[in-house]
Amino acid sequence: MTPSIEELEAQESRLVFRRFTHDDAWALGSLLVELARERQAPVAIDIHRAGQQLFHAALPGSTPDNDAWIARKRRVVERYGSASYLVGARFRDKGTTFEDSSRLDPDVYAAHGGSFPVTVDGAGVVGAVTVSGLPQLQDHRLVVEALERFLEGRDQ
Repeated sequence: MTPSIEELEAQESRLVFRRFTHDDAWALGSLLVELARERQAPVAIDIHRAGQQLFHAALPGSTPDNDAWIARKRRVVERYGSASYLVGARFRDKGTTFEDSSRLDPDVYAAHGGSFPVTVDGAGVVGAVTVSGLPQLQDHRLVVEALERFLEGRDQ
């Protein structure tokens, strides 16, 4: 079932870090690789913070096209401060599409699921964690699941 805008916004409100270090990026990226391998998901995974790539992995079956999608989805998070899937959903909720109404180049920006903001309490959005290779809602859900597991029960 497709999540509502309220559900997507609740995910963003809930999935917040106290800090986000290089080591956190490595651990989160490694968790995403583990989850993707368990599912034999042909994905590429990317974590950026403050304009720097801190983690990247390309699993079997992924292609260079996935890296292009990652960059386009990540730019949506960086511009809007929200998950790429949520940005697209907000446009659809208004009866239009991101491509038709954002006035942004679709070769540079893609409001398709799979990129989620790395939000640090007190600092706001500092980066993005992005997956590409599955249908967009599955990309989004994989990132959310990894963030939930990573943040669960840990003194962030």
